[in-house]
Amino acid sequence: MAPWWLVALLALALPSVSSADDLGDLGDDYWEVIETTSIKELMALDGIARFEDNAPLWDYEDAELQKRVEQALVDLGLDDKARKKQLSVALVDLSLPGPPRVAAINGDEMMYAASLPKIAVLLAAFEKIAQGKMTLDEETEARLTRMIKVSSNRDATAMMHKVGKEYIARVLLSPRYRLYDPEHNGGLWVGKDYAKAGLWRRDPLHNLSHGATAMQVARFYYLLATDNLVTPEHSRKMREILGGSELNHKFVRALRMIDPRAAVSRKSGSWSTYHSDSVLVERDGRRYIAVALANNPTKTRWLGRIITKLDALLIPEETRADQRPLSANQAAR
Repeated sequence: MAPWWLVALLALALPSVSSADDLGDLGDDYWEVIETTSIKELMALDGIARFEDNAPLWDYEDAELQKRVEQALVDLGLDDKARKKQLSVALVDLSLPGPPRVAAINGDEMMYAASLPKIAVLLAAFEKIAQGKMTLDEETEARLTRMIKVSSNRDATAMMHKVGKEYIARVLLSPRYRLYDPEHNGGLWVGKDYAKAGLWRRDPLHNLSHGATAMQVARFYYLLATDNLVTPEHSRKMREILGGSELNHKFVRALRMIDPRAAVSRKSGSWSTYHSDSVLVERDGRRYIAVALANNPTKTRWLGRIITKLDALLIPEETRADQRPLSANQAAR
């Protein structure tokens, strides 16, 4: 079997065709990703002796947690949606000593993810900053912050042009991160401006302009949580940018109702019937990652219910009761 990096490069050389996600001009020219000498050397070395994976979440799948997540979807009446691959979920418990506990439903199912893959732009920007090829000046930090906290399409597009779409793809495909990996059915991909025009190329496996899998998004957050995105300093800065979302919906709205004091790093996305959310949550001495990608015509209704159920799997009920915000009547007493 050909090594993953060769499969990826061969796939990237294939012409793209139309897709039903968010509309690019099919007359646009498609680039082949021409790797620099250093990237080619890294990939060749990886083919001989594989680089260490700092987020091997597939190796940490926990049978008990998997059963509980599956039952949670049954309880929510969403198991049929999962069977139809209209819903993908990943849950990573980081609270216990040792390796994380991981559960996933359709974890490697590639789905259109709208604005969620802006986290890939954030990562690539910090890679370029760390290499001294870009400066984290006031304007750049402000654009990155708006891109994440209010999901500004204008700022995301500006940063994609500044960082370079080809460079973003290189970072995602790199042996260090493998956040887009053909051996796991793809992952994070950003191949088009967050605008009507600006198509560069769709992902080579599924023809999506802005795509993700639940497990690869979870890997991003795991690398973030363990200070393995770029450098520990840059990881901390990215957590700061991802914290305090100004969009009070989906996962975040439900989590703020459960525990307003919870620390939440987050990025979500919505377009047409596609809705997604992803969080790194720290509260009451517990820490976990949750991701959900949905193709749901009833908008975002599933996502708040899902995170409430997943949180309940990991946080004791007595703790949840203690941390619920007071009602107006309770506060008056």
